[in-house]
Amino acid sequence: MSIGYNEDFYGWVNDQARLLKDGAFNQLDLENLIEEIECMGRSELSALRSRLKVLIMHLLKWKYQPTYQGRSWQLTIAEQRNEIEGLLDDSPSLKHKLANNDTLLKCWKLAVLGASKETGFEVSHFPTSPIWTLDEILNPDFLP
Repeated sequence: MSIGYNEDFYGWVNDQARLLKDGAFNQLDLENLIEEIECMGRSELSALRSRLKVLIMHLLKWKYQPTYQGRSWQLTIAEQRNEIEGLLDDSPSLKHKLANNDTLLKCWKLAVLGASKETGFEVSHFPTSPIWTLDEILNPDFLP
């Protein structure tokens, strides 16, 4: 007897894994399994965008609040770059999403909102579109 997706998600995941290992493909809950696999992909992309947004936000704060530059911001910048590198190592097909200018622009806009909130500066204080290339943003030696 299979465990229901809506009754016990964790149990359902383990049940589906067991069925896959056993080769019992005809017993799989394909509809929900497909949905969960697609969700995993979206989650990886979301994590990449989130890390890029935080990275850009801290680079903006670094540039526009030089009197507050410190080790904490530097470590956050390094951490985000390392995490992005790890995500791209684990899922190289995400690289084409980064190469898409729309992704960078969306992350930039969100980073500007975050930087505005954290610095107290108006959104208009920051550039509306990226002033650094993606290569610069991801470069471990780059600080504006």
